[in-house]
Amino acid sequence: MESKGSSLGTSLLVPCVQELAKEPLVTVPPRYIRPDQDHPIVVVEDDAPLPEVTVIDMQRLHNQESMDSELAKLHLACKEWGFFQLVNHGVSSSLLERVKIQVQDFFNLPMVEKKKFWQYPGEVEGFGQTFVVSEEQKLDWSDIFFMVTQPVHLRKPHLFPMLPLPLRDILDSYSSEVKNLAVAILEQMAKVLKIRDEEMREIFTEGIRQTLRMNYYPPCPQPEKVIGLTPHSDGTGLTILLQINDVEGLQIMKDGEWIPVKPLPNAFVVNIGDIMEVRAFINRNN
Repeated sequence: MESKGSSLGTSLLVPCVQELAKEPLVTVPPRYIRPDQDHPIVVVEDDAPLPEVTVIDMQRLHNQESMDSELAKLHLACKEWGFFQLVNHGVSSSLLERVKIQVQDFFNLPMVEKKKFWQYPGEVEGFGQTFVVSEEQKLDWSDIFFMVTQPVHLRKPHLFPMLPLPLRDILDSYSSEVKNLAVAILEQMAKVLKIRDEEMREIFTEGIRQTLRMNYYPPCPQPEKVIGLTPHSDGTGLTILLQINDVEGLQIMKDGEWIPVKPLPNAFVVNIGDIMEVRAFINRNN
């Protein structure tokens, strides 16, 4: 979820990593080797336990008896982490399962079909990678499909309306459900920040743009030398992440240390984006 006035940027076209990974590679092509980045944390059983991202229960936020304690957890998660996992969020598990299956099928389409959804030169929507600005730039070991989903009139006519069925209908339902969920999360955050609900809605629901980003991380012959997704902060209001499988991959920086996120079944990982942090800072200083 991001400000409608912000630019989506541009990107140069790049090879499909999924197709590259199908070749009998022994070593990674030089453009994907990332000595400039920290290696991912690999947790072994004998290691001291790392802190874990807070789990927030949406049902407890709506229960009079548990509301105050759950709001306190939400406040601490936003303040200390900028992340939390959200359970009992109201989005049906059957819809989430259909999303997972259809997204996997979409990435497994033949290349000739995926090319219909490839980025146009100078744009970021479609298959490709984002914000590639030079032919010498190092690349992530991943493929991305990115597009605007809300409001409907901003959907590119060659992307969303052309998606295969039933993926198109499922993503249409999913984008609406996640939009409603984002509003519900923001209302709870407004209580923590002592902002009126109306003010929060005015900031984030009037003229908001929702984008959908699907990330695919193919197998790699030298995983210790690549990065699936370059470390970054999200320049959005909220990022609501659904993990397709149970493989741990997302890691977040806290107190100078990378912390792996252990995804819970059908939970969302929520990231407080840069826009939200700025808005909260401005509110505290008004």
